[in-house]
Amino acid sequence: MTTPLSRRQFLGGLGLLGVAGATAALPAAPARAASPHSGELATLLDLSKCVGCGACAQACKDANAARFPEPKKPFPPMLPKRVKVEDWSDKREVDDRLTPYTWLYIDHFEGQRDGQPFELHMPRRCMHCQNPPCANLCPWGSCSKDDRGVVEIDPVTCLGGAKCRDVCPWSIPQRQTGVGLYLDLLPRFAGNGVMYKCDRCAARLDAGQLPACIEACPFEVQQIGPREEIVAKAKALAAEMHGFVYGLDENGGTNTIYVSPVPFETLEASRAKGPGRPHLAAVEDPFENQTLLAAALVAAPLAGLAGAALRTVSRMKRGADHE
Repeated sequence: MTTPLSRRQFLGGLGLLGVAGATAALPAAPARAASPHSGELATLLDLSKCVGCGACAQACKDANAARFPEPKKPFPPMLPKRVKVEDWSDKREVDDRLTPYTWLYIDHFEGQRDGQPFELHMPRRCMHCQNPPCANLCPWGSCSKDDRGVVEIDPVTCLGGAKCRDVCPWSIPQRQTGVGLYLDLLPRFAGNGVMYKCDRCAARLDAGQLPACIEACPFEVQQIGPREEIVAKAKALAAEMHGFVYGLDENGGTNTIYVSPVPFETLEASRAKGPGRPHLAAVEDPFENQTLLAAALVAAPLAGLAGAALRTVSRMKRGADHE
């Protein structure tokens, strides 16, 4: 049984924000073990090889099952009332879109090109942007990008405000209500759960393993490597098949790069649309917008302090639970 934090404990934790010069005393985000992989890594997905078998999606679920949310019900009512509950805990089997329990799904495309029918399949998950708006603009410092190009959300400090989804061009992160630190703070006001998405199996990378989706694919649709090498391979593959590349420049460049024999504009026109189903349209670099760039520069130090304070509150909460 969990123990609620007292008002004094909560305010004491957040009060660290106001202590000038206390930054050095604040706990930092948990450090990762040294990875055998160094430098920014990217993945290349050759859509001409994908048959839509779903082995990658199932491997993703199996590898991450222990990290899926287990919400507490009933959910506290939220204020203002326009803040909606997002509960996928009874729909964990959904596999045709992204959810807090489906971090990778297979999109399917059918249509005509140059008078010929085509059918393609496409694993969809986080694009792991080189300059991710989600990490740059999270007000709590809960979303970050590491030196391997992995963009991940810390479930310990995430309050489920969904800023990451709002600024993501593909609306990738998905919220589950009824889990996370907000329940111990001000559950009616302080967020609405935790945001979830692919972190490219960061723990497996730490251990020198491949992401589960890449390891499980029987057709070697995906490969991973230093971004410069992957970009060169993507361009060579596209030239060989007279194909098309997505991810080189979208949103300023991503570390998930697709090569397709069919133009992505054609795939975009033929895909099933709706929430949790990322588009394939062109995306400009958002930080060419000076207003957004300025917002990111202002948000960064504040988010670092906020994240440190939330980690302090979380540790206090765990300590209270053990007493």
